[in-house]
Amino acid sequence: MIYTFKECKEKYGTLYMINKAVKNEELYKIEKGFYSDKPHEPEISLISLKYPEAVFTMNSAFYYHNLTDTIPNKYYLVTDKDAATITDKRIVQKYENSKALKLGVIQMEQDGGLIKIYSKERMLLELIRNKNNMPFDYYKEILNNYRRIVYDLNIQDIQDYADELPKNRMIMETLRLEVF
Repeated sequence: MIYTFKECKEKYGTLYMINKAVKNEELYKIEKGFYSDKPHEPEISLISLKYPEAVFTMNSAFYYHNLTDTIPNKYYLVTDKDAATITDKRIVQKYENSKALKLGVIQMEQDGGLIKIYSKERMLLELIRNKNNMPFDYYKEILNNYRRIVYDLNIQDIQDYADELPKNRMIMETLRLEVF
């Protein structure tokens, strides 16, 4: 399990005792401010704990939902438009207005930990919204996978989410022409 420095300080009392636990291999330092009781932790669990308000999106979400077999080389997170910039080189940060940020957020188990990620329905809308910003082959691969699972999707959720997002008329027209 991953612990923050604050949690370790509550458990061990002082920085000296934390460092002693690290030296005795009772505790392992993962990176600055984060420790674990195991020598190795999945990086996605650390990212999720480090940025609790962020939601996994785009390439990361498409991969975790098994809509592509392309493993993303970075973690794609979306935050509120007013959130601080994430300077971590492992992360690509996207911004969303606060009203639309929480639409379709679910929790998913990934590598033994829980992450906040957009549902498949919300990701279909994100695919269409970002169509012009991604390679055509990648877009078509994901779109074809959506066509295969179209009957498993909650169409009402898709319509409700689309109503709350900008360019909803364009999104609904693209859905009609390319997916349904």
